[in-house]
Amino acid sequence: MIRVGLLALAAVLLYAQDFSDIKIEHLARGLVYTEGPAWSHDGYLIFSDTPADRLYKWVPGQEIAIYREKAGGPSGNAFDAEGRLYTCETRARRVTRTDKKGAVEVLAERWEGKRLNAPNDIVVAKNGNAYFTDPAFGSQQDHRELDFYGVYHLPPKGALKLVAKPAGRPNGVALSPNGRVLYVVNSDERNVRAYDLDRSGEASNERVLVAKTSGVPGGIRTDEKGNLYVAARGVAVYTPEGRLLHTIELKGSAANCGFGEPDGRTLFIATGPEVLRARLDVKGAY
Repeated sequence: MIRVGLLALAAVLLYAQDFSDIKIEHLARGLVYTEGPAWSHDGYLIFSDTPADRLYKWVPGQEIAIYREKAGGPSGNAFDAEGRLYTCETRARRVTRTDKKGAVEVLAERWEGKRLNAPNDIVVAKNGNAYFTDPAFGSQQDHRELDFYGVYHLPPKGALKLVAKPAGRPNGVALSPNGRVLYVVNSDERNVRAYDLDRSGEASNERVLVAKTSGVPGGIRTDEKGNLYVAARGVAVYTPEGRLLHTIELKGSAANCGFGEPDGRTLFIATGPEVLRARLDVKGAY
């Protein structure tokens, strides 16, 4: 028993960090419902205002500007290693990629001939493999052609692949720092599932990592130590084994989050009408 206790303590210390002096600042206010903060290595932040049908861009030291209007009801965003922007368009029911010249390419909009439900969140590995969730919230349920909610794998080349058909609605998605584990949040079941990924990006060994979150979970991200940041009632921080380390308390609920800024130590938190900045002592994984 003592040995087990010491091992557990060592694991906590390995992934622990200092949460005692987190300062939270407002980056944006007065929006409708923000989502999908994603940092570009070119030095700027992209985030969505889904109901307003807009993507916004923020460059440190400058005012927030509209990046794109009529953006298909954008939700989750991610950048790949080449600096291209991937966006889940819930209203257009598709996943797009925007190159550095602004050209938009549709990457996924159908599964076996039927339109996707409403792609929600996305993550892109360093090797180009992308993973996104396809739930349906609110009125999105009324237009479904598929009779399931999906988690998908979008390889750099080749056809779209189905990873899972969860009973509840999948939401946030993230990767471990080494790209070998895929994490998927389930808003209905209030849990986080993990999948092992092989060299080709194929998923296996599905398991529940976090059995019950506090509040309805949305987005998820990871830091360089492998800790998980789950946006829910605040932002809950878990070890890679699913042990709760800390909760970043907020006045309201968090919809999504993402690391960024040049040193990678800022956690951007989307909370409905606001986007917040929290400086941490650890870098984001991507």
